[in-house]
Amino acid sequence: MGNSALLVMDVQRDVVDLADDGSGYLPRLRRAIDGAHAAGIPVIYVVMGLRPGDPEVSPRNRVLTSVVRAGLFTLGEPGTEIHPDIAPQQGDIVVTKRRGSAFSGSDLDLVLRVRGIDSLVLAGIATSGVVLHTVCHANDLDLHLTVLPDACLDLDPEVHRFLIGKLFPQWADVVTVEEWVKAIAPQ
Repeated sequence: MGNSALLVMDVQRDVVDLADDGSGYLPRLRRAIDGAHAAGIPVIYVVMGLRPGDPEVSPRNRVLTSVVRAGLFTLGEPGTEIHPDIAPQQGDIVVTKRRGSAFSGSDLDLVLRVRGIDSLVLAGIATSGVVLHTVCHANDLDLHLTVLPDACLDLDPEVHRFLIGKLFPQWADVVTVEEWVKAIAPQ
C-alpha cells in the first residue's frame, strides 16, 4: 500500500451542520483518525477556504457561486473551522484548498511529495463533492486510493450509495472504517 496518509476533507462546522444525518458519522471518523495516529499514518486535514470578498470565485462556477450565496467557507468565519469533535492534533497537517479537489489551489501535492506519500485514504463531506473530485484528481496522479465509505457523507444518500458502490471501486479500494483500522493496527 506504500506510504499512506489519511485525508479528512471539508469536515468543517457549517458543512457538518448541513450534512450530519445522525448516524454517528463524527465518532466513526474519529475512529479512523485515532486508528491512523496509532499506526503512525499521517493525518492531513483539507479545508475549503475562500478569501473575504471571494476574489477566487468566478460567476461561471455554479457550485462555488452557490456556496458563496449560502455564506459557506469564508476564511476566518467560525463555520469554516474544522469540527471540534475531530480537531487536528499536534503533528497533523492542515491544507487549505480553493476548489472541489483537495489538490486544487492547495499545496497538498507538495506535502505528499516531501513525505514520499503515494497512497491516500479518503474521508469527508461531501461524497459527491470533495471526495469525488479528489478521487478523480488523485487517480490521474497515479496514487493508490482507499475510500472509507462510512467516513464519507453526502446530502443525497442515493448519490453517496452510487458513488461508493459503482464508481469509486473502479479506482479505489472501498473499505469500512473498522476494516481499515483493523488492517493498519500495530501487531
